[in-house]
Amino acid sequence: MGITVQNITGSTAMVIWPKMASCADTFYSVMYHPNWNSMLSSYSRKSFQKEERVPTTRSSFVVENLTPLTTYIVCVTCQSASPSSDQCRVFNTLERDPASASNTKKELALGIWLTSSILLLIIAAILLYGCLHILCRRTREHLQGQNGTSEQDHGKAWTKNTAQDSEELGRQSQPMQDTEEKHPGGIQLATIIENPSACKEPVMPTSKSRERVPTRGQCSAIN
Repeated sequence: MGITVQNITGSTAMVIWPKMASCADTFYSVMYHPNWNSMLSSYSRKSFQKEERVPTTRSSFVVENLTPLTTYIVCVTCQSASPSSDQCRVFNTLERDPASASNTKKELALGIWLTSSILLLIIAAILLYGCLHILCRRTREHLQGQNGTSEQDHGKAWTKNTAQDSEELGRQSQPMQDTEEKHPGGIQLATIIENPSACKEPVMPTSKSRERVPTRGQCSAIN
């Protein structure tokens, strides 16, 4: 078939083949396998590790993701045909490309940076949540302390008012107690306001009290 392999690098190779007029299928099968040894391997389709399907309108294909410094075999056939020795080509990949190595390092560094950023964001979120939780708890405790102080002040004011009321009631009841002490028999004497115009006759002293009270029938009216 005149298969050729060009532009070989450490990880890619371009496979070129002439169009086959006898191939009536809709695509070509591009098969390749690493570490090829013709003494130990056959040309069976099952022996190939990779297989790509290419439309019959094309006559080239770039094989990618190859291993540097490795011997490969590549075969091109019609859709359902098994490859033969004249349809295959053996080639060796080169060393790893500096650009490829640099890209690999960049990808590795980018992956490490992304992973570190995600971990830092998670740690920052955890710390922020903890700080907010502590702040809310302290605020709640402060409010509870203020409420407790207000209740204590209210209780002290109520106790003080109660004491003042009790003291005032004691002062008001003191004259009544003095009066009861003067009359231990429990008899309270009423003060009679005499009308000078109604009672003109003398009054008789009584033995129960030093006060003067009118005798029966001597006053016409007592106001």
